[in-house]
Amino acid sequence: MGYWGYFVVGRSERPLAELGALSGASGMTLHQTADDGWQVWEYPNTPDGAAGDVGNMNDLAGETGAPALFGYVMDSDCVVVEAAAPGSGAWTTCLDREAMAGYLGGNKDGLTVDDFFLEPHDALVRAVAWAAESGRDVSEEPVLDVLTSDADPSAEMLFFRFLDRLGVIPM
Repeated sequence: MGYWGYFVVGRSERPLAELGALSGASGMTLHQTADDGWQVWEYPNTPDGAAGDVGNMNDLAGETGAPALFGYVMDSDCVVVEAAAPGSGAWTTCLDREAMAGYLGGNKDGLTVDDFFLEPHDALVRAVAWAAESGRDVSEEPVLDVLTSDADPSAEMLFFRFLDRLGVIPM
């Protein structure tokens, strides 16, 4: 069984876990920090497998005045990416679309991965704008490569490669 849980990414002078936007996510642990106040916090699922209330990335972006991003890792297979920035707004996509499609396969409404998440090229446009709002100038091709890659060796590694390509957390 792989990892299930959130990675919360934001930029602040204060620890993200102390912010009101994440007040419902007790038990978050600092995973990594980087230049310019970037932080990655980990919030695994509870022992019974349920995800706790991690908060809202729109609220986090509003409170910090900077872009924020959540990555929800599903059994180390795929990642739901939710992002927001004060100027460019919110967007959602996923990493390892094929694996995500497997999780959605039993959807009673017949919805597919494309019904829930931005397609890679649309997500690329939003991701580049998100990075620009955070003061990063990123190349499109490496970001698109991550958005179209399989989670090999794990979804967590793919997520951190995505953060690296956005210029937030270097690998």
